[in-house]
This record gives sequence, structure tokens and C-alpha cells, in this order.
Amino acid sequence: MLQTVEAFNRIGEENAFAVLARATELAQQGRDIINLGIGQPDFQTPEHIVEAAIKALRDGHHGYTPATGILPAREAVVRRTLATTGVEVSPDNVMILPGGKPTMFAAITMFGEPGAEILYPDPGFPIYRSMIEFTGAKPVPVPIREENGFAFSADETLSLITPSTRLLILNSPANPTGGVTPREEIEKLVKGLEAHPQVAIMSDEIYDVMTYDGEESTSLLTFPEIRDRLIVLNGWSKTWAMTGWRLGWSIWPDRLYENVRKLAVNCWSCVNAPAQYAGIAAIDGPQDDVEKMMQAFDRRRKVVVEGLNSLPNITCRTPKGAFYAFPNISQTGWKAKKLASALLEEAGVALIGGPDFGVCGEGYIRLSYANSEENIRRAIERMGEFLAKG
Repeated sequence: MLQTVEAFNRIGEENAFAVLARATELAQQGRDIINLGIGQPDFQTPEHIVEAAIKALRDGHHGYTPATGILPAREAVVRRTLATTGVEVSPDNVMILPGGKPTMFAAITMFGEPGAEILYPDPGFPIYRSMIEFTGAKPVPVPIREENGFAFSADETLSLITPSTRLLILNSPANPTGGVTPREEIEKLVKGLEAHPQVAIMSDEIYDVMTYDGEESTSLLTFPEIRDRLIVLNGWSKTWAMTGWRLGWSIWPDRLYENVRKLAVNCWSCVNAPAQYAGIAAIDGPQDDVEKMMQAFDRRRKVVVEGLNSLPNITCRTPKGAFYAFPNISQTGWKAKKLASALLEEAGVALIGGPDFGVCGEGYIRLSYANSEENIRRAIERMGEFLAKG
């Protein structure tokens, strides 16, 4: 029992939700709060997707579904994967899950144990490290450096692998930096992994279509030489503005699929049926709303970068993917989390301090530009006024 208590004491959190709660509390007190903290699109789920869920309910889809997801939903993922990557996968390797985090939980739980090491991006999504520590494995950060365009370095990543390494977590396009790793760097990494057959890979590709300026994301599925140890995480939340639907998918190698199926049976049973029918409509239906959303994000991205670079002692690289900016605030004299807290409490701007994404996040803050251009401009103006006060 003591080990169980200690394990739960090691679980971290995702501070974006704590910032959201505080921002909501201040707004309820009558404060004008501009929220650039939470990582979710500010668009409504497209109407045809909503209607598909309503139809599913009216058609009587109220019961349990297979733990792996209904076959039509898994087949829809197969079609989408072929369209976006050119790779054909089997529906028997597709899992439908309640969001993206269950894939992280499943993969890290499978490979994490005392004595094992798991590599993860830093700065990166905070749940990676949290779950690694929960399992008792040693978290090994892979530094994601601004000077490298916030792409991971294949050479540096490979240098961190030891005989104890069991899992490597990758994320491109990336949260929180907006970085996109070039294909040639991924090719170098895959080549180097030939010398480490014991290392499984989890590729978090949740932002796969969210790229700008002609950039393209590279799916690890396009490398057949690692398919037998590759887990790909994806889902509906970001692309189709479906965060609250709790609907994700992942693609697993044959040897691990039964493990995740059994974990689903024991943990969440299945994903609710109407959401799965909505997911099919999202993949197979018109993509006009997705394109409009990406055009809006692109406009906002330019506003954010221009505005941040106009502020004293702040510099911001242009993000190539996702919907986050990760400006460097190291010259302001502020520690990142203290600056984020002060901006919320005193200026009414909610954002996230870089250390909430890892030790390499100090000196940075994360802004989500999933908000209106008007609010983004107001937020940057407030930040400027706050910084001018010294």
C-alpha cells in the first residue's frame, strides 16, 4: 500500500487547467480576463459533426461498444491515415479512446517500471513526465532548444539512450513550442534507432495538420522499419474543435494491441457511442470548417509574433505548427512562472509559465492563440503596459 501511495504522490498535473480555474474565478469576480492559457480551439464543433451525434442518439446508439471502438470508426481512421500519410494501416491496429491522454497512459504504463528509463521532450506536454514518474521509471528529458527552431535533435536524442531505455516519446508539431521537426532530422533519428531495438516509440501527432508557411508534419508511420515498435497518438480534439467530446485514436503494433485492449476493458470500458459516430462524420464529412479554422490561426499567429516581438526584452520565434507561441522572456528579469502569475493577477492575461512544461522551459512563457485577434491584441497591449511599469 505504501508503494501505491508513493506512486500517487508522484503524479503531477497539467497547470493549464489550474490557470483556467483561476482565470474563471477572477472573471466571476467581475475582472476582464483574456485567456491565452488553455490549449483548445475557440471554435464550435462543426454542425454536421454535432448532427451526426444527435442522429446516433436518436437511432438508439445508447449502449456499450467494443473496447477497441466500433469498426466503422476504426475504418474511418484507416481512411484518414491513408489520406494524410499515404500509409495503409489495418483497423485491427486502431484503438478508439476517450481522448489523447489514455494513449499516453497506456504506452507509458506498459514500458515504465523501476529501473527503466523513458525519454520525453522538454519542454513538452506535462503529462509525459507525470506518468513516467507515476510508474517509477526514470524520466530522461530530451532538450527542445530554441536555437534549433524548437525541433528535437536526432543526435542529442540518440546520445541519451542507454541499455535501460524502454520508450522514446516524440511530439511534432509540438506543444508548447509550436516547433516542427524537419523530415531529415526524423530520418536521422530512425536510422540511429536501428542500434537500439529495445526502444519503443510513441509519436504524439495530435497537431499533424496544424502547420504553416508550407511546412509539413512527418508521421513516424512513414518509416516501416520501426512499425513493429511504434505507437502513434492522434485524435479529434484539435483538428475538429472537439476537445470536450473526449475522443482520440491511436495506432498500435500487433504485439502491443492486445495489451491496450485489456487496459481499456479494465479502465474505461469503451468510448461513448454517439461520440464515435460524430468522429466518423468529422473524418468523412466536409473539411471547410477545418480550413477556415487554420486560416484564422495563421492570421492570429502573425499578430501574436509581431506583437510579442514589439514588447521590451521579449523575443518570439515564429511557430511552425499547432496554435502556441513560446516567447523568450529571459531578458525581462522575471522568472517565467512569476511573470505568468503576475500577468494574470495584475493585467488580466492568462498564460502559462514555461517551467510547467519542463525544466528547459524556464525563460519562456506559452501563449495559445486560440482566441480572437481582438483579444490577442488587447492581451499584448496589457502585457506591454505591465512590463513598462518595471
